Amino acid sequence: MDAMLDPTVLQTLWFFLIAFFFLCYFVLEGFDFGVQMTVGALWRRGDGARGTILRTIGPVWDGNEVFLITGGALLFAAFPEWYATLFSGFYLALLLLLLVLIVRVCAFKWRGKVDSLRWRRAWDVVHVIGGVAPALLWGIAFGNIVAGAEIDQNHWVTTSLLGLLNPFALLAGVVFVLLFWLHGTLYLALKIDGPLRQDANRLAGLLVWPTLLAGAAFLLWFQLVHSHTPLTWIPVALAAAALAAVVGLNRARREGLAFVATVTAIAAASLTLFGGLFPYVLPATNDPANSLTVANASSTAHTLTVMLVALALFLPIVLAYTIWAYRVFRHRITDDDSPAPGSGLLEAAKRSYRSTFEQG
Repeated sequence: MDAMLDPTVLQTLWFFLIAFFFLCYFVLEGFDFGVQMTVGALWRRGDGARGTILRTIGPVWDGNEVFLITGGALLFAAFPEWYATLFSGFYLALLLLLLVLIVRVCAFKWRGKVDSLRWRRAWDVVHVIGGVAPALLWGIAFGNIVAGAEIDQNHWVTTSLLGLLNPFALLAGVVFVLLFWLHGTLYLALKIDGPLRQDANRLAGLLVWPTLLAGAAFLLWFQLVHSHTPLTWIPVALAAAALAAVVGLNRARREGLAFVATVTAIAAASLTLFGGLFPYVLPATNDPANSLTVANASSTAHTLTVMLVALALFLPIVLAYTIWAYRVFRHRITDDDSPAPGSGLLEAAKRSYRSTFEQG
């Protein structure tokens, strides 16, 4: 217990707990973003197909956002200086991300509210944007976090908005888009049946190559230039191996294992970024003395201890509910599950829930 109350141990533990929440968010919400991108890729399959694609994530997308909300709240409480400094320089980018996520919620809720093809097409466009834009913005944000920014002695970020759009951060944005798109396409192949399943598998076979090349370039760039520990070569190698495995698994139509491989790749990439960033939380590129670390950006040991007790009580509930939800909605969706044109995702989810229990 004495070791747990040591400030250094608590700060390190909370850094990696926050990394865990963002890892879960990227794994779970990542395939939501990818499925929404696939709506655009398979647009010519028609309105019914687009609705079927979206129903694969209808029952779970909002639950996946819990990890972002919780992770953001924990970041604010455990490392308030990190949180404040991020918003001092990334405010416009994070505000844009928030607006995109809000409009994305409207697309899920309102698409089926009006029995009009034009109405649904308009919201399907929003769905595609709601998949690409958050992935791109998350990549740019994390690219700048791990590479560092110009920070003054008051811990204000002085890097301009255009300065945040540097080559490394833009490459990170492209990698996030491609990786989440591949992840979502494989999730779609795992969750759907019929012709759309074959389309998803073919699309995944095309996406894996640019994802593998861009991902390798980004992680190697990070590891050689920005990482603060050689230990992150291990997750780099794991991420590369997982993406390479997708090639063979996709050709063999081992959809479950291929999806597990992208889960592994996202998890390994997240460990690479957070592990390579530690012990910093935001390096200062202009003056290392102005850098934020887990030591100078954290709350008091008492606050971290109280938070740890609360998390130990509530995290098992969140994880248990998440596992239960995915178990309930685990069966494949077919074209026979298509709702009437004016019905929404909630009604489709209810039918999915009932059919699962009818099947035992």
